[in-house]
Amino acid sequence: MNQLIKEKLAVLPAKPGCYIMKDKHETVIYVGKSKLLKNRVRSYFTGANDRKTQRLVQEIESFEYIVTSSEIEALILEMNLIKKYDPKYNVMLKDDKSYPYLKITSERHPRLLITRKVKKDKGKYFGPYPNVIAARETKKLLDRLYPLRKCNNPPGRPCLYYHMDQCFACSETPPTKEAYDEIVQNVSSFLHGGYTSIKRDLSQKMYEASEQLNFERAKELRDQIQHIESVMEQQKMTMNDQTDRDIFGYSFDKGWMCIQVFFIRQGKLIERDVAVFPFFDEAEETFISYIGRFYLHQNHPKPKQVLVPLGTNVDLLKDLLDIDVHTPYRGRKKELVELATENAKISLKEKFSIIERDEERTIVAVEHLGERLNIETPHRIEAFDNSNIQGTDPVSAMVVFIDGKPNKKEYRKYKIRDVEGPDDYETMREVIRRRYTRVLKENLPLPDLIIVDGGKGQMSAALDVLENELGLDIPLCGLAKDDKHKTSELLYGVPPVVVPLDRKSQEFYLVQRVQEEVHRFAISFHRQLRGKNVFQSELDKIPGIGEKRRKLLLTHFKSITEIKKAEIKEFTKLGIPKNTANEIITYLNSPENEEELSQNRPKT
Repeated sequence: MNQLIKEKLAVLPAKPGCYIMKDKHETVIYVGKSKLLKNRVRSYFTGANDRKTQRLVQEIESFEYIVTSSEIEALILEMNLIKKYDPKYNVMLKDDKSYPYLKITSERHPRLLITRKVKKDKGKYFGPYPNVIAARETKKLLDRLYPLRKCNNPPGRPCLYYHMDQCFACSETPPTKEAYDEIVQNVSSFLHGGYTSIKRDLSQKMYEASEQLNFERAKELRDQIQHIESVMEQQKMTMNDQTDRDIFGYSFDKGWMCIQVFFIRQGKLIERDVAVFPFFDEAEETFISYIGRFYLHQNHPKPKQVLVPLGTNVDLLKDLLDIDVHTPYRGRKKELVELATENAKISLKEKFSIIERDEERTIVAVEHLGERLNIETPHRIEAFDNSNIQGTDPVSAMVVFIDGKPNKKEYRKYKIRDVEGPDDYETMREVIRRRYTRVLKENLPLPDLIIVDGGKGQMSAALDVLENELGLDIPLCGLAKDDKHKTSELLYGVPPVVVPLDRKSQEFYLVQRVQEEVHRFAISFHRQLRGKNVFQSELDKIPGIGEKRRKLLLTHFKSITEIKKAEIKEFTKLGIPKNTANEIITYLNSPENEEELSQNRPKT
C-alpha cells in the first residue's frame, strides 16, 4: 500500500457514496458503492481477502470517492459510473445481451417479426424469450398457422408463401382490416395461453381429414399439433394468476456469485437466465446492484412484480425500479424463490471446476509468467509477427491479450511502407515505431509486456526503437520456434537469455497461444492482401483490360488458372475482342509469367 492510499484511508467519511479504484495508468479498474464508505474501502486494504480480491488490490495505485446523500443515490451513481468507465473488474455488470420478442406490427398488412427492441410504435410485443431458439420456433409455428404478411409484393403478385397458404397480403383481393384484426386477435390469444383451444380445433380437423382419406392434409395438421406441443407445452410450471413476474435467486461462495432469474409470463415460467461472476463487495449489495443494472442499463422490460429472497433490501429496489418488489414468506411464490436459489447453488457448484480451470489457464498463468520474468504481472500483453513472400507484400500484425485472453477488438494490421526486400529486423523496427508512436500520441494504454515472434535480432530491433527513439521502458520478450515451427524458447533480458519454462506449465501454454494467434492473424492478413494483389495486378498488366473486364473475367472463370486454359471463343462470348483475348492468353502463358506465378506461395 502506497503513502497516498494510506493518507486517503485515514480521512474517509462515514457516509454513503461510490468509490473509484484506479491502476498505475490512471485507468478505472473497479467501481463500487457503500452505505458507509469508511468501512468498505478500508476493508480492501486490511484483513484477509480471497485471491481474486488480492489481485484487484495489487493493481490499485489510487482511488477516488464521491459522497451521496442516500444509499439509493449511491446505487444509481455506481451504475452510471460503470457504464461510463466500463471497468474490467466489474464483470457482472457488463452484460449487454438483450432478449428477443415476438412483435405484430401495426401496418395495414401486419407482420409477425422477431425483434430485440421494444418501441412505442403501436405494435404488439410478446416475450421476452431468453432462449432465442424458442422465439424462432414459436414464430415458425405461427407462420404456419396464420397468413400474416411475409413479403413486400404488391397485390396480385403472389409470393411463395401465398402458394403455401401462409401469406394473403399479395393476393388479388387481400384480407380486409377486420379479417386482419381477427387474425391478430388469434395470434395474441395463442401467445397468451389460448393455444389449447387451437390445438383442440386442429385435432378435430385432423380426424375429419383422416376420415375423408385426405391423409396429406391430416399429416400437415398432425405436424402443426406436434409443433404446438413441443414449443408451447414444454413448460409445466405455472401459477394460477396471469401476472408477469421475474423471480430472482442467488448463491455465493469463494468470492463468486450465481444469480438465476425465472421469467413468469401470463402465469407460466417461459425461461430462465443464469449469470456467474466474481464479486468484490458484500453479497447482498452486489445482488441489488445486479438487479438495478439488469433493468435500467440492460433494458430488460420491467414486469408487474419482482420476487427476491429473504434479506434483500426491498425498499431500496422499489425506489430504484419504481415497481412492486416483494419477498414472499409462504405459498407458491416462496417455493419459486427457493427454487431459483437452489438452482443458483447447483449452477455455481457445477461451474466452479470450469471457472477454476479457466482461471488457471489465464489469470494464474499471467501471474506465473510475471514471476518467471521477475516483472509485475503482465495483465496486458501485445505481440507482433511479420509475414512476407521473398520480400513481396510485407505485412505485420499485432494481437492483444488481456489477463490471458485475446481481445480481438484491439488487434491491428500493418502494411509495411518503408522497408524494401525481405528485411525482418527493419520491418519490426517500423511496426514497433508506428504502434507506440500512436500509443503515446493518443494516450492509449501501454502494455505490461511486449512479445515479438523471433529471436535476438527482432528483440534488439524492437528494443532499440522503444528505448532509444521513444524513451519507453517496457519489458520485451522474444519467442523462438523449433524445426516443426512450434514454440520452443522464451527469450528475455539484455543480452537475451532463455527463460526456463516447464513445457507442461500453464505459462508456457499461454505464450504458445499468444505466438500461434499472432502468427495466424499475420498469415491471414498476408494471404488476403496477396490474393487481392495477384488477381488485380496480373490482369491489369494486359493492355485492354480495365476494371470492368477484370471483374467480368474473374466472375466467369473464377481464377487465373482457368483463364489460362480458356479458348478464344469463350472470351468472345463475354464480349471481349479476339485480339484482346489473344493478348490475355499469350501473356498469362508466357514463361516469365509462369515462373512469377509459381513462386507465389505463402512463407513466413
